[in-house]
Amino acid sequence: MAELASPATLSLIALGVVILVSLTSRINIGVLAVGLATIVAVLVAKWKPAELAAAFPADLFLTLLGVSVLFGAAQANGTLGLAAERIAWLSAGRTALLPILFFLFSALFSALGPGAIAASALVAPLAMTTGLRVGAPAFLLALMVGNGANAGNLSPISAGGLIVSAQMEKAGLVGHEWEAFAANLVAHTLVAAAAYILFGGLALLRKGREDVAAVTLSKFEPRHWLTLAVITVWIVCVVFLGYPPGLTAFIAAAALILTKLADDGASIRSVPWAVIVMVCGVGVLVSVMDKTGGMDLFTTGLSKITTPDTANGMMAFVTGLISTYSSTSGVVYPAFLPAVSGLVEKLGGGDPLEIALSINVGAALVDVSPLSTIGALALAAVPAGAADTKKLFRNLLIWGFSMTLVGAIFCQLFIGFFA
Repeated sequence: MAELASPATLSLIALGVVILVSLTSRINIGVLAVGLATIVAVLVAKWKPAELAAAFPADLFLTLLGVSVLFGAAQANGTLGLAAERIAWLSAGRTALLPILFFLFSALFSALGPGAIAASALVAPLAMTTGLRVGAPAFLLALMVGNGANAGNLSPISAGGLIVSAQMEKAGLVGHEWEAFAANLVAHTLVAAAAYILFGGLALLRKGREDVAAVTLSKFEPRHWLTLAVITVWIVCVVFLGYPPGLTAFIAAAALILTKLADDGASIRSVPWAVIVMVCGVGVLVSVMDKTGGMDLFTTGLSKITTPDTANGMMAFVTGLISTYSSTSGVVYPAFLPAVSGLVEKLGGGDPLEIALSINVGAALVDVSPLSTIGALALAAVPAGAADTKKLFRNLLIWGFSMTLVGAIFCQLFIGFFA
């Protein structure tokens, strides 16, 4: 009984409660995670409040906030929207190119910083409005936008990539940002290519040209060009000079706001506070688990359902299944990635980096499900009466569940090429 009431056991139970609530409710489980962490650490383990406060991932918080404000400024002043308008124009009437262009633009926009959700929110309405008008299937458009957004989501300067890097560092996996990006990019590109072939892309190729030139292109003003220039300088500093992305994003955002290129109120309002609270809140609970011994219990349990030979596929399947209903960046990554090194130790074998990459890919591939934010954005972007949204919901749901198996197979067979 005393063992059941130990801080280690209670912290593991708390994580289970957080995951369960995230599967069955849409409330922000970051708040719940901090509350449960407080009960375990302060009330049971008798930590001082300052010790629990020290578990807050301040570096991650500043990084996510800085990047979000910078791209919120670019979105608020219309720069990102104007860039999106060029997508249909670039197709030059080639209908079959539209889904591919939407995939590429979603991936690029996501990789540059905002991440998958912001990319989907920007591109999905344009994709559905333009694509459906020229006869592209809604299901194909949703898959191309969603997988494109996820394909770029783990770049070293994107919000998703920053979260993954921070969690992998907790497992001792430092300096593997590009491996994580490459594995995720290739996996989503392959499934998007399969979707293009299976769900209407070939029919569009046979259809030939359509008139998509009717899309009105707004003019880029000096403030838009200057915004793009500031973001370009920021990217160069982060990627090539090794500057910290979050802190330098504050400098770039401040430059836009002080020069009146962007409105500070609109920039702050665009910050995804719910996501940041969720990620950081679960991070606090995972830190408490680590320091109380709960992480050791967690990895012991994981080691009982897998072996060194099946670890990659099994972890991709388990995290994919949880991610179908839960938040990938807010729950799955913070809960599973820090446990990788302990899991390998318990298994007596396995490659920590391969397992971490499997968690990244397996959890993300399912995110075009309508139960996820990305899938829901694609569904919500369908103009009234333009497509059967009930059928689209069903197809996206089936796709999401099927990706748990696809992710497991991909990671079991191919993830070693990226490690």
